Amino acid sequence: MLDNLNWWEIGVLLLLALLIFGDRLPNVITDGMRMVRNLRNMARNATGDLSRELGTDIQLEDLHPKAFIRKHLLSEEDEQAIRKPLQGVYDNLRADVTGVHEDLKEVANSADPRAVARQGTATGSAPAPAPRPSYDDAT
Repeated sequence: MLDNLNWWEIGVLLLLALLIFGDRLPNVITDGMRMVRNLRNMARNATGDLSRELGTDIQLEDLHPKAFIRKHLLSEEDEQAIRKPLQGVYDNLRADVTGVHEDLKEVANSADPRAVARQGTATGSAPAPAPRPSYDDAT
């Protein structure tokens, strides 16, 4: 829950809570923990009621509409029948993107002067270095 906060931010939040609530801070923390506990119990009771009503084992994560439909309404064959037309399109698209990626790599390597120099030394014949223009040549 607090994964994106570092220790300094947590310390500032605790100091701010201490300044705002003062002596009542332990009571506020106790009330907050009690509220979280009650919410968890309510969620657990709701999933238990749904499990009893539907006659299946339902977890809290299964209440997401897509997960609920996938797990309880579609069989594996139905899911495969839905995915089959899209799988071919996905495979073709993946192959095209991979081909474009390889072509871009080749173009980038051929446009990179360092890569051309490396290729020349790898074949055994080093290309002659291009003369560098000087300031005197330009004026």
